[in-house]
Amino acid sequence: MTEPIRVLVVEDDPVAADAHVMYVGRVPGFTAVGKAHTGAEARRLLDRTPVDLLLLDLHLPDGHGLQLARTLRAAGYHADVIAVTSARDLAVVREGVSLGVVQYVLKPFTFATLRDRLVRYAEFRETAGEASGQEEVDRALATLRAPGPPALPKGLSAPTLQRVTGALRDCEEGLTAAGAAEAVGISRITARRYLEHLVEVGRAGRSPLYGQVGRPELVYRWIRTAEKGR
Repeated sequence: MTEPIRVLVVEDDPVAADAHVMYVGRVPGFTAVGKAHTGAEARRLLDRTPVDLLLLDLHLPDGHGLQLARTLRAAGYHADVIAVTSARDLAVVREGVSLGVVQYVLKPFTFATLRDRLVRYAEFRETAGEASGQEEVDRALATLRAPGPPALPKGLSAPTLQRVTGALRDCEEGLTAAGAAEAVGISRITARRYLEHLVEVGRAGRSPLYGQVGRPELVYRWIRTAEKGR
């Protein structure tokens, strides 16, 4: 049998680290060999544990994740890196390419998103031998690329979803469907459909809003736990 791909989770948030370890364990062909909450702890684990892939948070208490990747390369460690971050700076993405960062996963993400990246990474590792030409090289590299964004449910549009998402992220206390409708300029029923979609894909949560007469209204909140301090 093929040996599983050994993954070290490097994440400063203990709850997120446990979740990422659990996610890795659910993907066939992968095993989490440890978790570290700082760059120094990651280096100590690498000294005694063979690792093929780092699932690396870029914002660690003792330094930036890319600095850790640079230090590891200089020290002769050859593990690949999947960066996990809520940072959206494309300059950081470009810098990471030269340091063995093969994928980026933006927080917050669902299990399905990480599973897709890990499966694609496994397919890339399986490529071997000499390429017959440019087309075969392109196919090998293409396995690392994520597919285009999934199609939205019928009746939803990307521009409106972006506006609803922006309104929800900007409102710390959360939004009801009526509040989102007013903020974006759409009907309450339409706003609810977009908010429910965000809940389904793991980007928002919902809870009843009590203290009013009749059936409690739902309030929707953007999931920020993975973004705090990033």
